[in-house]
Amino acid sequence: MSTHTTDRGRTGRRGLRRFLEPAQPRPERCELCGTNVPQEHRHLVDEERRSLACACTPCAMLFDRPGASTGRFRSLPGRILTDPGFGAALGPADWEALRVPVSIAFFFRNSELGRPVAFYPSPAGATESELDPEAWESVLGRSPLAEVMLPDTEALLVRRTPGSGDDDRSECYLVPVDLAYALVGRMRLHWQGFDGGAQAHAELAAFFDDLARRATEVPREDGET
Repeated sequence: MSTHTTDRGRTGRRGLRRFLEPAQPRPERCELCGTNVPQEHRHLVDEERRSLACACTPCAMLFDRPGASTGRFRSLPGRILTDPGFGAALGPADWEALRVPVSIAFFFRNSELGRPVAFYPSPAGATESELDPEAWESVLGRSPLAEVMLPDTEALLVRRTPGSGDDDRSECYLVPVDLAYALVGRMRLHWQGFDGGAQAHAELAAFFDDLARRATEVPREDGET
């Protein structure tokens, strides 16, 4: 198994900087029209630069229209979905197959590379982990979230809470990819010591608590939710 940080073929490396640095007095601007945007604002995927672009609400709404996301910029869907049944079924062997050395990771389909990619938070930022295509199909492919996930703009965000026996559990969410990178930025800002420290763990818990409140359960083929 090998892991590495990389800029190649990955959406959001440049856009990730906005999540890694403390708030600056100078406001950010929409990268389409130049208008100042508030701290909480939308993003677009810039496919030429393989990055996230800040967008004001009017500009972002232009790309929400059907057929609008066919050029350089693509809108990020706003949905947050969860699959509790899949999360409960993930076990230590599944994590081993995914080759993720920590308890949290996100996965998305990179259209430039033509395959899914995996990343996890670290003190260095988003670190890429080698992802076996067969593991993607056999593990993450069991959830309908993987089937409905849109390339480049959405990610599967998975967190494992290790335990013993029935205490070992996982959570799985489909999120806009900027949320996944925002989590990486929050973790890096507050990371201390070897395991991240109390503040980083508190930020992680608050982030997933918010996801749980906002998420909608995805219907399963068997009719269960």
